[in-house]
Amino acid sequence: MSAPLRIALVLNPFTLDTKGGTHAPDLARELLGRGHTLRAFGAPPGAVPRSGAEEEGTSAGGAATLVGFAPHVVVAYDALSPAAFMGARVARKLDVPLVLVEAGFAGVGSPLQRWLRAVGERLWGPYVRRTRPRVVALDPLARDQAVGEGFEPSRVEVLEAGVDLAAFRPGLYSGLVARHRVRGRILLYVGRIGERRGLDVLVEAFAATVGQRSDWSLVLAGEGPGRRRLRAQANRLGVGARVVIANRPRDEELPGLIGSSTLLVVPAVDDQVRGRQIPRAMACGVGVLASDLPRLRWLVDDDRTGLLAAPGERSAWISTLARAAGAPMARRRWGLCARERAEERFDWGRVTQAFEAVLTASLADRATTGEVAAEEAPGDLPA
Repeated sequence: MSAPLRIALVLNPFTLDTKGGTHAPDLARELLGRGHTLRAFGAPPGAVPRSGAEEEGTSAGGAATLVGFAPHVVVAYDALSPAAFMGARVARKLDVPLVLVEAGFAGVGSPLQRWLRAVGERLWGPYVRRTRPRVVALDPLARDQAVGEGFEPSRVEVLEAGVDLAAFRPGLYSGLVARHRVRGRILLYVGRIGERRGLDVLVEAFAATVGQRSDWSLVLAGEGPGRRRLRAQANRLGVGARVVIANRPRDEELPGLIGSSTLLVVPAVDDQVRGRQIPRAMACGVGVLASDLPRLRWLVDDDRTGLLAAPGERSAWISTLARAAGAPMARRRWGLCARERAEERFDWGRVTQAFEAVLTASLADRATTGEVAAEEAPGDLPA
């Protein structure tokens, strides 16, 4: 970009921890590293990095505080959220561009998410759309959602989240593996242990294939109500000694755990699972076995960075595990290709450069057409 910008990040507190994951703080950190001035609104203090000269932004400041920051561009999360409405109001008042970041719902969304989306559509959706924002969708399903909600398709761009390639890299070792006395090759699952995750099918497929051998282990790392049931299932199938159910690793432990594994497994049965660990595994040079679903297919190239299997089908997962376990050269090829793809697609430097290009395009829109016009908002956000 030609000059550093003042960027306001407006966060949706309802989905900060559930939809976009660490996208906002990671993006903020990268933008700050590229010389921009940045302040976050709507996030708890300390949740998002900020410029040292700026006071901590909170949702308590409201639109007036955001206006006082005088940003060159407003970036708001979730296209029909209160954050998007606040971003649209401020963009119109200051005559600056608005960029929306849409993570999309997991599956059809929870009842609360669907209700919030309906409220947003009814109260301020048309107002936000008339601001003519550019939309950054984090995957193709998020793009489809944004287009389905009425945002202009030509102004919606898919730009996935990045990965810290220095933190997630090949050759790491995990103390968790040692503490749990896991030996041999590791099939790793990281995430919630509950329904719709396909873990019962995974345990069955493991028991029918490499679970009978002493040189493979299945590690399920996460929290959730299904832990006891899966432990009983593994014991019943005779592979309890080869199945480790561990607590979800801390952030600093995750790179080592993934890097110590042979394959990452994501046996989801629907698009409620976003596959956030897949780019991290690829960065570690670890191949991925995943369900053949749109959100996961976007991340995994079949027989290039891993294998895809029919979701929820026991026979398909048995075949996939057997094939992967019996092909060490293929596993090595998948790992090398995965790291290469991670460097091409998920490097935060590349992702941030592409995001800056979106900001540049939005500023060019304003310079050539003056797209944001003054218009009365349909109501006020709480102060």
